[in-house]
Amino acid sequence: MVSVNMAVNLGGIAMRNPLNTASGTYGNGWQFEGFYDVGATMGAITCKGVAAEPWAGNPAPRLAELSGSAIMNSVGLQNPGVASFVEQYGPYLQGLRDKGCQVICQVAGHSIDEYVRATELYEELAPFASGFEINISCPNIAAGGAAMGATPAAAAEVMRAVRPRTSRPIVVKMAPHDVAEIGRALEDAGADALSLINTIPGMSIDVRTRKSRLSRPTAGVSGPAIHAIAVRMVWECAQAVSIPLCGIGGVSSAEDAAEMILAGATAVSLGTVNMYDPACAPRILAELEQWAELQGVSDINELIGAFEC
Repeated sequence: MVSVNMAVNLGGIAMRNPLNTASGTYGNGWQFEGFYDVGATMGAITCKGVAAEPWAGNPAPRLAELSGSAIMNSVGLQNPGVASFVEQYGPYLQGLRDKGCQVICQVAGHSIDEYVRATELYEELAPFASGFEINISCPNIAAGGAAMGATPAAAAEVMRAVRPRTSRPIVVKMAPHDVAEIGRALEDAGADALSLINTIPGMSIDVRTRKSRLSRPTAGVSGPAIHAIAVRMVWECAQAVSIPLCGIGGVSSAEDAAEMILAGATAVSLGTVNMYDPACAPRILAELEQWAELQGVSDINELIGAFEC
């Protein structure tokens, strides 16, 4: 019996343990029920990004495996729209909440108006949502495709528009650049927590065909190969803000999760690891509990940001 309290609070989302899931790598939870009881295991899940209206996403191929423990994806946030999402998955997600697993719904948009409308729809239709993750890495179609949160001013503008639309906690999913400066702007604009990092832009060319391995020239790189970069960015952001962080990026073991916590993360998301080790979560949680106990603490919160240089 582990004696360490594992409960954490991610900006108002009370999680029974620090394990979350990275949006887009975990479906909406039910896909993993054949491997373990999701509702009884996870502290939270973050659902796939959903917009106010359906998005078709990018054409295939959308996924490529790289050497060096990484994958690239260019899914393009395909989704059915909030209303259809709630109709299809709402009963299951409410069941997760009933078991004590928090449900974070990710909001996507190509414009501020789209973020606002999606948040309003979720607020109206999704009582099961513990909070919302605003994905500010979506391309701004009115600005030539730059990410909506590419600058502190742009990120804060999205946050200020969405904040009045809900009283539930808002977590913001950050792109992997300028995390300290943009994090401060988001905190000032009313964010309750931040999740970082999103995938790192990359490129992979098939040298036989001289074409991209995916349908687009560039795509997002994720997996163990980016873990050290993600840990560094979590640490940098933790030095700049006072709100909680969810660490994302190449976590595939309890040691990886512990690194994120020591760097300043309150919660830790499992992402690409779910694709090649779908039964990993119970093992990582058990080993994380053992690590915390060996550290001699009674509460895992004592280890958040405990990195010593």
